[in-house]
Amino acid sequence: MKAPRGAQARAEELRARLEEASHRYYVLDDPAITDAEFDALLRELVELETAHPELRTPDSPTQRIGAAPSERFAPYQHATPMLSLANAFSSDELRAFDERARKAAGGAVAYVCELKIDGLAIALDYKNGSLERGGTRGDGSTGEDVTPNLRTVRTIPLKLPCHPELVEGSPEFLEVRGEVFLGKRDFERLNADRERKGLPVFANPRNAASGGVRQLDPKMTAERRLSFFAYQIAALRAQGGTAPRTQSESLELIKALGFPVNPNVRTASSIDEVIAFCAQWEERRDELDYEIDGVVVKVDEFALQERLGVVARDPRWAIAFKFKPREASTKLLDIVVTVGRTGTLNPNAVLEPVKIGGVTVKSATLHNADYIASNDIRIGDTVLVTRAGDVIPRVVGPIVSKRSGHEYKFEMPDRCPICGSAIDHPPGEAMSRCTNASCPAQVYERVRHFASRGAMDIEGLGEVLAEQLTSTGLVSGIADLYALDLKTLSNVPRMGTKSASNVLAAIESSKSRGLTRLLNGLGIRFVGEQTAAILAGDFGSIDAIEKAGEEELQRSDGIGPEVAASVRLFFDQPVNLKTVQRLREAGVVMTAPKRSRAATGALAGKTFVLTGTLPNLTRDKAGEMIVAAGGKVTGSVSKKTDYVVAGDDPGSKFTKAQQLGIPILDEDALRKLLSP
Repeated sequence: MKAPRGAQARAEELRARLEEASHRYYVLDDPAITDAEFDALLRELVELETAHPELRTPDSPTQRIGAAPSERFAPYQHATPMLSLANAFSSDELRAFDERARKAAGGAVAYVCELKIDGLAIALDYKNGSLERGGTRGDGSTGEDVTPNLRTVRTIPLKLPCHPELVEGSPEFLEVRGEVFLGKRDFERLNADRERKGLPVFANPRNAASGGVRQLDPKMTAERRLSFFAYQIAALRAQGGTAPRTQSESLELIKALGFPVNPNVRTASSIDEVIAFCAQWEERRDELDYEIDGVVVKVDEFALQERLGVVARDPRWAIAFKFKPREASTKLLDIVVTVGRTGTLNPNAVLEPVKIGGVTVKSATLHNADYIASNDIRIGDTVLVTRAGDVIPRVVGPIVSKRSGHEYKFEMPDRCPICGSAIDHPPGEAMSRCTNASCPAQVYERVRHFASRGAMDIEGLGEVLAEQLTSTGLVSGIADLYALDLKTLSNVPRMGTKSASNVLAAIESSKSRGLTRLLNGLGIRFVGEQTAAILAGDFGSIDAIEKAGEEELQRSDGIGPEVAASVRLFFDQPVNLKTVQRLREAGVVMTAPKRSRAATGALAGKTFVLTGTLPNLTRDKAGEMIVAAGGKVTGSVSKKTDYVVAGDDPGSKFTKAQQLGIPILDEDALRKLLSP
């Protein structure tokens, strides 16, 4: 019986949309629709083809596993087809899966539950214990050979250890499959770096991982800091030993052979246990440092897996329980700019309300003007919005195919929308900032920083009191701190007369902290403790710094064009000069002993880099001591670095110092240098 014309047309439309979506998702790493939308379209096509089998074509997305491999890479042939999984979206669908499995088994079925990592599926071939090849899924039969890139993933073993109790020596041949992914912290680091460089940020960790694996330059892959979890043995040839009979045994063997296996694997003796596991991890997913979008449920016994077999593209012995979607598409109605506590101008999307993960979302972050421009996001666009846990929702990008022609581009204001002051947007920087130190939007953060230990060190004036003073309007700028009196402070909630007296005494003591701490406390961009110490020592007074031009400022060691321009811009603002004058009138010391520009001291002419946590010194204090002794502290290791001072958890700077042969000091060695 021929299918109705409407069904034929709809099937063709669905196939076209799914093929386009698959190409953008798998090949371009640039999704045009959400996962939930893709799943809904695919399910509709499956239902159409089930009702009208004559509509099913060999190249239908329902018969495919992924997307055709890219021609940029050599082909990778899988030992056995790398299958996709059918999805379940409810406990009822999990129970239906269980019913089919129990019918084939003739009784109860044991399952293995594995977290569904949101990354890129890959296969790894080992010969005699050594990694020979690695490839992507591709269309399930043929993927892309990305071996050089996979060798840069540190959690993928290049050489397998011998385990005689499992296999006599290394396996003659082994194909292991798993997921390459990007951790949340590394994803945020990567996107922050791309924002600084004015590059488009990635929509999600999965896109970043996929794009990283499929780079033409392995060095680019290495920069992504990808990770890997193994979950399946696809092929095994070995002398001696017993082949695993269940998925749980297989995971133990994978682990014993040196592969990382996700620790959150659970065996379940009933579907009720499976459903409980799925519900538990849908609630706990934000505890992990990597994204998961569901749970993969597998029949544990391999013999039963064989009996259940495969239908079309899906194994009947496994199913993916998908969590509620945390991304959706909606209309971008407007873009409004707010000012952050550090003065950054933050564009925010005003959205047509949309439900994401059970929460109605009406607004989302757009990061900065460069992000909007590089992603060509326009007011009026239909956009993809994502929300993960308690993270502020963010706009991923526009769905260009849905444009009507009435959309228009956004322009960042050239004055602060809160106070009307000039905006600073240095070349190469992603963020624009308000230059007014007394901008109402920034006052809390500036007061908190001004009172902090590394600045004016006002004991008792921490985050809570700073919030109370600024939110009630008692303090509208840092200079207002020196106008506070006992009566005013005593009326602050939970602040008695004795506590108020102590805070006032600390404020009075802070007046004599000196120019270095004052410069740091003013919150001038790029001027921290070390730079403040250099400026204070070279100029001797805030008046001299205020009058210095950029060229003169750059004569100080370590003061480059960027810092000099920022200092000059700060003192060019009348509101900032007024703040400095009020501090002067309050009796705040604004001078420091002036030193000769010629480098003197125990560390004269030496360049240091600090990394890790020192036992007894903060890094700021150590830097201050180095500068006082004539040395210079920089933020990155190079051939010009004389010493690296390393504490606990030193990171990449420590590694680079080792590679360059630069002497590495601990705290005791630094103290010896400071007092020869």
